Amino acid sequence: MNRIKKWLGNIGVVLALLAGLAVWIVLPWWGVLALAVLIGLWLAFTRSGRLAREATKIGIASLPQRWGASSVIVIGIAGVVGVLVAMLAMGAGFQKTLNQTGRDDAAIVLRGGSQAETNSNISREQVPLIANLDGIARDREGRPLVSPELSQVVSLVTRGDGTDANAQMRGVGEAGWAVRPQVELVEGRRFESGKRELVVGQGARSQYVGLDVGNTIELANQDWTVVGVFASGDSHDSELWADAETVATTYQRGSYQSVTVRLTGADALATFKAGIAADPQLKLDVLSTKDYYSKQSEGLTTLIDVLGKVIGGIMAFGAVFGALNTMYAAVAGRAREIATMRAIGFRGLPVVVAVMLETMLLALLGGLLGGLVAWLLFNNYSVSTLGSNFSQVMFKFSVSPELLWNGLKWALGIGLVGGLFPSLRAARLPVTEALRSA
Repeated sequence: MNRIKKWLGNIGVVLALLAGLAVWIVLPWWGVLALAVLIGLWLAFTRSGRLAREATKIGIASLPQRWGASSVIVIGIAGVVGVLVAMLAMGAGFQKTLNQTGRDDAAIVLRGGSQAETNSNISREQVPLIANLDGIARDREGRPLVSPELSQVVSLVTRGDGTDANAQMRGVGEAGWAVRPQVELVEGRRFESGKRELVVGQGARSQYVGLDVGNTIELANQDWTVVGVFASGDSHDSELWADAETVATTYQRGSYQSVTVRLTGADALATFKAGIAADPQLKLDVLSTKDYYSKQSEGLTTLIDVLGKVIGGIMAFGAVFGALNTMYAAVAGRAREIATMRAIGFRGLPVVVAVMLETMLLALLGGLLGGLVAWLLFNNYSVSTLGSNFSQVMFKFSVSPELLWNGLKWALGIGLVGGLFPSLRAARLPVTEALRSA
């Protein structure tokens, strides 16, 4: 019975630690700061705190003699933090790229119920009806800034490994440039209407073979000439742009897939939506382009976030056991030292805190090392992934201060759990037994 009670008690302690670790991970920065201030005040102004501080100094001074065992904790936690931050930076970078795509004063029109351009369909007869609605901005000549567009997935050869990959060719209308003022031509010229000419994003040019200005590539058994390169700083950098009517003729499209419009302002979106809803011929959905592209990133970002935390959690579990083994060995090796401190007046609490602070220091070093490695290797590292339109989207890893802070909290949480049981063992070790074993 006693064994069962002890077993249940141990399970309860483990569950309590896991719950505490979960609370620690989600604790905001001001909560961590407040906790650090309280611990600092306790160490500075209480007798037990001063004793714990002196005991910690003794333990830290002996770390060079235990550098091999201590490095296990540092390197193990650095690996956890590095992998976790890198995984989350991938999701953050993809989300950042799509969040930067679009504007609040621009709207995209899709067929009712469509989630993306690939499964949308807008007839040519509907385009003039859309263009006459209130809320749409006009150019200097009074023409509405409305761009009916097509999205076509094409196969290109990647520069990295020479394999085929999907790229997005976007057929845009005459106003396609005006509705996206962030798109700037950086080389060459724009395509001309009625010609099989391409203007490619700088991300697409760096990813695929044959997209330099002046080159000719074959798409749909037709030769297309690259005449320019543009930069947008968002997901459009991964696209190839061409004249919408030429794309429609080449790929035998009788209708468009989306219509992008420039609004008179962000507040004009409601007016434009109301106009769409009031016309029974327009059974269409309207979103601001910012909201549309943000929604396209939600699924993949959530998946990467969950995978990153699951993988990080599994590695953290292993790192906790590594810290436990190392700190148990450290406590056993310092049995005489700890017993001597206990004999001259160091009570249980200062000893517990001293071992905990020593472990937390090693965890802090591991967290800083892992974060630094992740930042050096992955920040602004360019990759591509399959977007919602089944084409590759170029984006960069984004190792933000928030991710580094979260990684550091994971490191300190591992150190907290990994140092607790060894510190309790050190505090409970009878003085005479410790001296005899040493």
